[in-house]
Amino acid sequence: MAELLDYLTRSVEDNASDLFIIAGSPVCQKLDQRLCPIGEERMMPSDTERLITDLYARAGRSMDLFMGRGDDDFSFALPGLARFRANTYRQRGSMAAVIRVVAFGIPDWQEMGIPEEVIKLSQVRHGMILVTGTAGSGKSTTQACIIDQINRDRECHIITMENPIEYLHRNYKSIVSQREISIDTEDYNSALRACLRQAPDVVLLGEMRDPETIRTAMTAAETGHLLIATLHTQGAVNTVDRIVDAFPSDQQAQVRIQLSMVLHTMVSQQLLQTVDGKLAPAFEVMHVNNGIRSLIRDSKSHQIDNAIAAGGAEGMISMDQSIFSLYKAGRISKETALSSSDHPEQLQRRLG
Repeated sequence: MAELLDYLTRSVEDNASDLFIIAGSPVCQKLDQRLCPIGEERMMPSDTERLITDLYARAGRSMDLFMGRGDDDFSFALPGLARFRANTYRQRGSMAAVIRVVAFGIPDWQEMGIPEEVIKLSQVRHGMILVTGTAGSGKSTTQACIIDQINRDRECHIITMENPIEYLHRNYKSIVSQREISIDTEDYNSALRACLRQAPDVVLLGEMRDPETIRTAMTAAETGHLLIATLHTQGAVNTVDRIVDAFPSDQQAQVRIQLSMVLHTMVSQQLLQTVDGKLAPAFEVMHVNNGIRSLIRDSKSHQIDNAIAAGGAEGMISMDQSIFSLYKAGRISKETALSSSDHPEQLQRRLG
Protein backbone atom coordinates (compact mmCIF):
# COMPACT_ATOMS: atom_id res chain seq x y z
CA MET A 1 0.00 0.00 0.00
CA ALA A 2 1.26 3.48 -0.91
CA GLU A 3 2.56 5.86 1.73
CA LEU A 4 1.32 9.40 2.36
CA LEU A 5 4.31 10.94 0.58
CA ASP A 6 3.49 8.87 -2.54
CA TYR A 7 -0.07 10.22 -2.61
CA LEU A 8 1.04 13.82 -2.04
CA THR A 9 3.68 13.57 -4.76
CA ARG A 10 1.18 12.07 -7.20
CA SER A 11 -1.28 14.91 -6.54
CA VAL A 12 1.37 17.56 -7.21
CA GLU A 13 2.57 15.80 -10.39
CA ASP A 14 -1.00 15.46 -11.70
CA ASN A 15 -1.79 19.10 -10.81
CA ALA A 16 -4.69 17.98 -8.61
CA SER A 17 -6.49 20.51 -6.43
CA ASP A 18 -7.37 18.19 -3.52
CA LEU A 19 -6.53 14.78 -2.10
CA PHE A 20 -9.20 12.74 -0.23
CA ILE A 21 -8.31 10.12 2.40
CA ILE A 22 -11.55 8.53 3.59
CA ALA A 23 -12.24 4.99 4.80
CA GLY A 24 -14.42 2.89 2.51
CA SER A 25 -13.02 4.15 -0.78
CA PRO A 26 -9.63 4.41 -2.49
CA VAL A 27 -7.56 7.54 -1.94
CA CYS A 28 -8.89 10.01 -4.54
CA GLN A 29 -7.67 13.25 -6.04
CA LYS A 30 -9.74 16.02 -7.60
CA LEU A 31 -8.70 16.88 -11.16
CA ASP A 32 -10.67 19.75 -12.77
CA GLN A 33 -13.71 19.07 -10.55
CA ARG A 34 -13.64 15.29 -11.19
CA LEU A 35 -12.83 12.71 -8.49
CA CYS A 36 -10.17 10.29 -9.71
CA PRO A 37 -9.14 7.27 -7.58
CA ILE A 38 -5.43 6.62 -7.08
CA GLY A 39 -5.31 2.85 -7.31
CA GLU A 40 -8.18 0.49 -6.60
CA GLU A 41 -7.59 -0.55 -3.00
CA ARG A 42 -10.23 0.69 -0.58
CA MET A 43 -8.98 2.34 2.60
CA MET A 44 -9.77 0.62 5.88
CA PRO A 45 -10.03 2.71 9.09
CA SER A 46 -6.60 1.43 10.12
CA ASP A 47 -5.17 2.65 6.80
CA THR A 48 -6.57 6.17 7.14
CA GLU A 49 -5.34 6.34 10.75
CA ARG A 50 -1.82 5.39 9.60
CA LEU A 51 -1.81 8.00 6.81
CA ILE A 52 -3.23 10.78 9.00
CA THR A 53 -0.80 10.03 11.84
CA ASP A 54 1.99 10.39 9.23
CA LEU A 55 0.36 13.63 8.04
CA TYR A 56 0.59 15.17 11.53
CA ALA A 57 4.18 13.98 11.92
CA ARG A 58 5.20 15.62 8.63
CA ALA A 59 3.40 18.83 9.60
CA GLY A 60 5.12 18.82 13.02
CA ARG A 61 1.72 19.27 14.66
CA SER A 62 0.21 17.67 17.75
CA MET A 63 -2.90 15.53 17.24
CA ASP A 64 -4.37 16.63 20.60
CA LEU A 65 -6.78 19.20 19.13
CA PHE A 66 -7.98 16.75 16.48
CA MET A 67 -8.46 13.93 18.98
CA GLY A 68 -10.32 16.17 21.40
CA ARG A 69 -12.51 18.10 18.98
CA GLY A 70 -12.96 15.71 16.07
CA ASP A 71 -11.67 18.07 13.36
CA ASP A 72 -8.65 20.26 12.66
CA ASP A 73 -7.42 22.69 10.00
CA PHE A 74 -3.74 23.44 9.33
CA SER A 75 -1.14 23.95 6.62
CA PHE A 76 2.37 22.62 6.11
CA ALA A 77 5.10 22.48 3.47
CA LEU A 78 7.26 19.69 2.10
CA PRO A 79 10.52 21.17 0.75
CA GLY A 80 10.91 20.67 -2.97
CA LEU A 81 7.30 19.52 -3.40
CA ALA A 82 4.53 21.98 -2.41
CA ARG A 83 2.55 23.55 0.40
CA PHE A 84 -0.59 21.81 1.56
CA ARG A 85 -3.69 22.84 3.47
CA ALA A 86 -5.16 19.94 5.45
CA ASN A 87 -8.54 19.49 7.08
CA THR A 88 -8.77 16.35 9.22
CA TYR A 89 -12.01 15.06 10.70
CA ARG A 90 -13.76 12.01 12.07
CA GLN A 91 -16.51 10.29 10.09
CA ARG A 92 -18.25 7.05 11.09
CA GLY A 93 -15.73 6.74 13.89
CA SER A 94 -12.72 6.69 11.56
CA MET A 95 -10.13 9.34 10.66
CA ALA A 96 -10.46 11.20 7.36
CA ALA A 97 -8.69 14.09 5.65
CA VAL A 98 -9.02 16.41 2.68
CA ILE A 99 -5.71 17.97 1.65
CA ARG A 100 -5.56 21.02 -0.64
CA VAL A 101 -2.45 21.31 -2.83
CA VAL A 102 -0.96 24.83 -2.82
CA ALA A 103 2.00 25.47 -5.11
CA PHE A 104 5.09 27.25 -3.78
CA GLY A 105 5.16 30.93 -4.72
CA ILE A 106 2.37 33.28 -5.77
CA PRO A 107 0.63 32.31 -9.04
CA ASP A 108 0.84 34.58 -12.08
CA TRP A 109 -2.46 36.47 -12.16
CA GLN A 110 -2.58 36.52 -15.96
CA GLU A 111 -2.11 32.76 -16.19
CA MET A 112 -4.85 32.32 -13.58
CA GLY A 113 -7.28 34.36 -15.70
CA ILE A 114 -7.74 37.14 -13.13
CA PRO A 115 -8.84 40.40 -14.85
CA GLU A 116 -6.54 43.42 -14.73
CA GLU A 117 -9.43 45.37 -13.18
CA VAL A 118 -9.11 43.12 -10.11
CA ILE A 119 -5.31 43.39 -9.83
CA LYS A 120 -5.59 47.20 -10.10
CA LEU A 121 -7.22 47.08 -6.66
CA SER A 122 -3.63 46.94 -5.35
CA GLN A 123 -3.59 50.71 -5.95
CA VAL A 124 -6.44 51.36 -3.47
CA ARG A 125 -5.18 53.03 -0.28
CA HIS A 126 -8.14 52.83 2.12
CA GLY A 127 -11.61 51.37 2.50
CA MET A 128 -12.90 47.81 2.30
CA ILE A 129 -12.45 45.34 -0.56
CA LEU A 130 -14.48 42.14 -0.33
CA VAL A 131 -13.56 38.99 -2.27
CA THR A 132 -16.51 36.60 -2.26
CA GLY A 133 -17.45 33.23 -3.67
CA THR A 134 -18.28 29.70 -2.62
CA ALA A 135 -15.65 27.38 -1.09
CA GLY A 136 -13.00 26.40 -3.63
CA SER A 137 -13.76 29.24 -6.04
CA GLY A 138 -10.25 30.71 -5.88
CA LYS A 139 -10.75 33.56 -3.41
CA SER A 140 -7.44 32.92 -1.61
CA THR A 141 -5.54 32.95 -4.91
CA THR A 142 -7.11 36.25 -5.97
CA GLN A 143 -6.31 37.84 -2.60
CA ALA A 144 -2.74 36.52 -2.71
CA CYS A 145 -2.22 38.06 -6.16
CA ILE A 146 -3.52 41.47 -4.99
CA ILE A 147 -1.32 41.36 -1.86
CA ASP A 148 1.69 40.31 -3.96
CA GLN A 149 1.16 43.30 -6.28
CA ILE A 150 0.98 45.69 -3.31
CA ASN A 151 4.13 44.07 -1.91
CA ARG A 152 6.00 44.69 -5.16
CA ASP A 153 4.72 48.24 -5.77
CA ARG A 154 4.53 49.98 -2.38
CA GLU A 155 6.39 50.41 0.88
CA CYS A 156 3.89 49.50 3.58
CA HIS A 157 3.12 47.09 6.40
CA ILE A 158 0.78 44.30 5.32
CA ILE A 159 -0.79 42.12 8.02
CA THR A 160 -2.70 38.98 7.05
CA MET A 161 -4.94 36.88 9.29
CA GLU A 162 -5.56 33.47 7.76
CA ASN A 163 -6.88 30.06 8.79
CA PRO A 164 -4.64 28.46 7.74
CA ILE A 165 -1.90 30.32 5.83
CA GLU A 166 -1.87 29.08 2.24
CA TYR A 167 0.48 31.33 0.27
CA LEU A 168 3.75 32.54 1.80
CA HIS A 169 4.74 36.13 0.95
CA ARG A 170 8.36 37.27 0.85
CA ASN A 171 9.17 40.86 1.76
CA TYR A 172 9.79 42.91 -1.38
CA LYS A 173 9.04 46.62 -1.01
CA SER A 174 6.64 45.92 1.86
CA ILE A 175 6.90 44.11 5.17
CA VAL A 176 4.37 41.24 5.32
CA SER A 177 3.29 39.84 8.71
CA GLN A 178 1.28 36.63 8.30
CA ARG A 179 -0.67 35.40 11.33
CA GLU A 180 -2.33 32.00 11.47
CA ILE A 181 -5.49 31.66 13.53
CA SER A 182 -5.16 29.28 16.52
CA ILE A 183 -1.36 29.19 16.17
CA ASP A 184 -0.27 32.86 16.17
CA THR A 185 -3.51 34.28 17.59
CA GLU A 186 -6.71 33.07 19.22
CA ASP A 187 -9.34 34.08 16.66
CA TYR A 188 -10.08 36.54 13.85
CA ASN A 189 -11.61 39.24 16.01
CA SER A 190 -8.84 39.36 18.63
CA ALA A 191 -6.23 39.30 15.82
CA LEU A 192 -8.00 42.17 14.07
CA ARG A 193 -8.21 44.26 17.24
CA ALA A 194 -4.52 43.69 17.98
CA CYS A 195 -3.60 44.42 14.37
CA LEU A 196 -4.87 47.99 14.65
CA ARG A 197 -2.05 48.62 17.17
CA GLN A 198 0.60 47.16 14.84
CA ALA A 199 0.80 50.11 12.42
CA PRO A 200 -0.77 48.34 9.43
CA ASP A 201 -1.33 49.96 6.05
CA VAL A 202 -3.05 46.91 4.53
CA VAL A 203 -5.00 44.27 6.44
CA LEU A 204 -6.09 40.95 4.94
CA LEU A 205 -8.84 39.23 6.93
CA GLY A 206 -9.34 35.60 5.96
CA GLU A 207 -13.02 35.55 6.83
CA MET A 208 -15.72 37.75 8.38
CA ARG A 209 -17.70 35.19 10.38
CA ASP A 210 -19.67 37.07 13.01
CA PRO A 211 -21.14 40.52 13.71
CA GLU A 212 -18.29 41.52 16.06
CA THR A 213 -15.63 40.79 13.43
CA ILE A 214 -17.64 42.52 10.70
CA ARG A 215 -18.07 45.63 12.86
CA THR A 216 -14.37 45.73 13.79
CA ALA A 217 -13.43 45.29 10.11
CA MET A 218 -15.67 48.17 9.02
CA THR A 219 -14.21 50.37 11.77
CA ALA A 220 -10.68 49.50 10.59
CA ALA A 221 -11.62 50.45 7.03
CA GLU A 222 -13.13 53.72 8.32
CA THR A 223 -9.91 54.73 10.09
CA GLY A 224 -7.78 54.93 6.96
CA HIS A 225 -6.61 51.34 6.45
CA LEU A 226 -7.11 49.22 3.35
CA LEU A 227 -8.94 46.10 4.52
CA ILE A 228 -9.34 43.09 2.22
CA ALA A 229 -11.74 40.44 3.51
CA THR A 230 -13.49 37.25 2.43
CA LEU A 231 -17.10 36.12 2.61
CA HIS A 232 -18.51 32.78 1.46
CA THR A 233 -21.28 34.36 -0.60
CA GLN A 234 -22.01 34.51 -4.32
CA GLY A 235 -22.62 37.94 -5.85
CA ALA A 236 -22.83 41.51 -4.58
CA VAL A 237 -26.53 41.42 -3.70
CA ASN A 238 -26.22 38.28 -1.54
CA THR A 239 -23.09 39.64 0.14
CA VAL A 240 -24.64 42.96 1.14
CA ASP A 241 -27.71 41.17 2.49
CA ARG A 242 -25.57 38.63 4.38
CA ILE A 243 -23.57 41.37 6.12
CA VAL A 244 -26.66 43.36 7.10
CA ASP A 245 -28.65 40.29 8.19
CA ALA A 246 -25.82 39.27 10.55
CA PHE A 247 -26.96 42.09 12.86
CA PRO A 248 -30.13 42.50 14.95
CA SER A 249 -32.93 44.32 13.14
CA ASP A 250 -32.58 47.46 15.25
CA GLN A 251 -28.93 47.85 14.14
CA GLN A 252 -29.35 47.08 10.45
CA ALA A 253 -30.06 50.64 9.26
CA GLN A 254 -26.85 51.88 10.88
CA VAL A 255 -24.88 48.95 9.43
CA ARG A 256 -26.16 49.77 5.94
CA ILE A 257 -24.99 53.37 6.32
CA GLN A 258 -21.58 52.31 7.62
CA LEU A 259 -21.14 49.63 4.92
CA SER A 260 -22.11 52.06 2.16
CA MET A 261 -19.42 54.48 3.35
CA VAL A 262 -16.50 52.04 3.81
CA LEU A 263 -17.04 49.58 0.96
CA HIS A 264 -14.80 50.39 -1.99
CA THR A 265 -15.08 47.32 -4.24
CA MET A 266 -16.60 43.87 -4.18
CA VAL A 267 -15.21 41.02 -6.28
CA SER A 268 -17.26 37.84 -6.63
CA GLN A 269 -15.94 34.79 -8.45
CA GLN A 270 -16.75 31.24 -9.47
CA LEU A 271 -14.90 28.50 -11.36
CA LEU A 272 -16.52 27.11 -14.52
CA GLN A 273 -15.77 23.86 -16.37
CA THR A 274 -14.23 24.59 -19.77
CA VAL A 275 -14.84 22.65 -22.98
CA ASP A 276 -11.40 21.02 -22.66
CA GLY A 277 -12.13 19.77 -19.13
CA LYS A 278 -10.20 22.45 -17.23
CA LEU A 279 -11.44 25.33 -15.06
CA ALA A 280 -11.78 29.02 -15.87
CA PRO A 281 -12.73 31.79 -13.41
CA ALA A 282 -15.65 34.15 -14.00
CA PHE A 283 -15.67 37.44 -12.08
CA GLU A 284 -18.15 40.08 -10.99
CA VAL A 285 -16.55 43.42 -10.07
CA MET A 286 -18.58 46.13 -8.33
CA HIS A 287 -16.97 49.50 -7.59
CA VAL A 288 -19.06 51.47 -5.11
CA ASN A 289 -20.10 54.77 -6.75
CA ASN A 290 -22.67 57.25 -5.45
CA GLY A 291 -25.54 55.32 -7.01
CA ILE A 292 -24.60 51.98 -5.46
CA ARG A 293 -23.85 53.71 -2.16
CA SER A 294 -27.43 54.98 -2.13
CA LEU A 295 -28.85 51.54 -2.99
CA ILE A 296 -26.98 49.94 -0.07
CA ARG A 297 -27.97 52.72 2.34
CA ASP A 298 -31.64 52.75 1.27
CA SER A 299 -32.10 48.96 1.45
CA LYS A 300 -32.45 48.61 -2.34
CA SER A 301 -29.70 46.03 -2.82
CA HIS A 302 -31.90 44.09 -5.28
CA GLN A 303 -31.17 46.88 -7.80
CA ILE A 304 -27.38 46.51 -7.52
CA ASP A 305 -27.12 44.02 -10.41
CA ASN A 306 -28.56 46.62 -12.80
CA ALA A 307 -26.10 49.25 -11.53
CA ILE A 308 -23.17 46.87 -12.11
CA ALA A 309 -24.37 46.05 -15.64
CA ALA A 310 -24.55 49.80 -16.39
CA GLY A 311 -21.14 50.54 -14.84
CA GLY A 312 -18.86 49.19 -17.53
CA ALA A 313 -17.33 52.64 -18.16
CA GLU A 314 -16.22 52.69 -14.49
CA GLY A 315 -14.54 49.28 -14.75
CA MET A 316 -17.43 47.23 -13.40
CA ILE A 317 -18.00 43.71 -14.70
CA SER A 318 -21.24 41.79 -14.24
CA MET A 319 -21.05 38.03 -13.70
CA ASP A 320 -23.11 37.43 -16.83
CA GLN A 321 -20.77 39.65 -18.88
CA SER A 322 -17.79 37.64 -17.65
CA ILE A 323 -19.57 34.36 -18.46
CA PHE A 324 -20.56 35.68 -21.90
CA SER A 325 -16.94 36.62 -22.63
CA LEU A 326 -15.79 33.09 -21.74
CA TYR A 327 -18.47 31.64 -24.02
CA LYS A 328 -17.64 34.02 -26.85
CA ALA A 329 -13.96 33.03 -26.58
CA GLY A 330 -14.95 29.37 -26.96
CA ARG A 331 -13.81 28.49 -23.42
CA ILE A 332 -17.13 27.23 -22.03
CA SER A 333 -20.23 25.58 -23.47
CA LYS A 334 -23.63 27.20 -23.78
CA GLU A 335 -24.99 24.81 -21.13
CA THR A 336 -22.26 25.80 -18.66
CA ALA A 337 -22.85 29.49 -19.39
CA LEU A 338 -26.58 29.27 -18.72
CA SER A 339 -26.30 27.07 -15.61
CA SER A 340 -23.77 29.49 -14.06
CA SER A 341 -25.61 32.70 -14.94
CA ASP A 342 -27.31 35.03 -12.47
CA HIS A 343 -29.97 35.82 -15.09
CA PRO A 344 -30.15 32.85 -17.50
CA GLU A 345 -33.18 34.16 -19.41
CA GLN A 346 -31.37 37.40 -20.32
CA LEU A 347 -28.16 35.54 -21.15
CA GLN A 348 -30.09 33.09 -23.32
CA ARG A 349 -31.22 36.01 -25.48
CA ARG A 350 -27.62 37.25 -25.82
CA LEU A 351 -26.40 33.78 -26.78
CA GLY A 352 -29.11 33.52 -29.41
